Amino acid sequence: MSSESIVVGLDIGTTKIAAVAGQVDQYGKVNIVGVGQHPSQGLRRGVVINIDKTVESIQRAVEQAELLCGQKITKVYAGIAGDHIRSINSKGVIAVSSKDKIISEADVERVINAAKAIALPMDREILHVLPQEYIVDDQDGIKNPVRIAGVRLEAEVHIITAAAASAQNIVQCIAEAGYEVADIVLEPYASSLSVLEPEERDLGVSIIDIGGGTTDIAMFFDGSIRYTSVLGLGGHHVTSDVSQGLRTSIDQAEELKKKYGVALDSFLSQEELIKVPGVGGRAPREISRSVLAAIIQPRMEEMFALAAREMEKSDVYDSMGAGVVLTGGASMIKGAAELAERIMGMPVRIGSPIVHGGLVESVSSPIFATGVGLIYYGLEYGEDERLHGNISFGKVLNRLKDIFENLFG
Repeated sequence: MSSESIVVGLDIGTTKIAAVAGQVDQYGKVNIVGVGQHPSQGLRRGVVINIDKTVESIQRAVEQAELLCGQKITKVYAGIAGDHIRSINSKGVIAVSSKDKIISEADVERVINAAKAIALPMDREILHVLPQEYIVDDQDGIKNPVRIAGVRLEAEVHIITAAAASAQNIVQCIAEAGYEVADIVLEPYASSLSVLEPEERDLGVSIIDIGGGTTDIAMFFDGSIRYTSVLGLGGHHVTSDVSQGLRTSIDQAEELKKKYGVALDSFLSQEELIKVPGVGGRAPREISRSVLAAIIQPRMEEMFALAAREMEKSDVYDSMGAGVVLTGGASMIKGAAELAERIMGMPVRIGSPIVHGGLVESVSSPIFATGVGLIYYGLEYGEDERLHGNISFGKVLNRLKDIFENLFG
């Protein structure tokens, strides 16, 4: 196993940073060869607020993955989220340039460049330009127009933008941790690559990734991404409610949420008492588990209602034939799928990463959906420059390198 053949996804989240290393075997299947995670203390709602703490968490997580795979990791695909993410659908049109009027790769590149030529504020950068479909003359629904004859080529694309400073802070943290950034990828898009089935994308599906600080939404129809959004609300807000409601620490509230929490009180079959640790030397107390449910359920209802309202803004909302796939840490709260189904009025399932070999058990949880999805992105799209935006990682890293050399000689 060589380090060049390993692809690493780095999920930089509000509550945890996870590094997942994968490799393609001789049968073309992805094997997970390394996993590492470390609590994240330098981010809030997906945005870096403390460089030093974020750098340390990245190093710890990647070092754990290195120990398992037995190779030095040098390059990572990093996830990005946060409520600064914006998206828009755009179109581009060109005339086919060749004499024989056969569409070439160069024509496809030109039409995508035309589609992404949109006016952006100075503080924003394009993360992704994701083709939805191509139209050759009057024929629509074409996924790959190369070698098709025509005189007019049109592209419909989904453009995802981010705050330039937020993206560059992530690049800086990874560089200071000692790793190269292969690309920055929108987290719900990455998660979709690891948890969605092709038939769901065709029929119409929404993925809702409930992270610690944000809830990320990506909607697909006819095999392509159609709408993305990020809400500044996540599982940590549920934990905070539990902490305040039960007057216990955040860490203890997180444990109670994971162990005893339910998103629907109908999942409580009988009256059950649970022990709540005290703070500051106070004695623990016993409360009914239904009290915990009464704290968790309203916040989960709020998250799903806001997500549903956000999804309704999309043109393809009525085409969600496959319903919703929930993933991320808070999706593991018992009854989350049933509550989402009740609020959204469509079928809901919990999505776990689809992997074929290696450390399968280690990444089978929805909390690793983004990390595994980043590996799939690196393997499938890593070399396709058309999908990337305007953030010049090379320039950013070279500038950081100059700063370090000036500081430390």
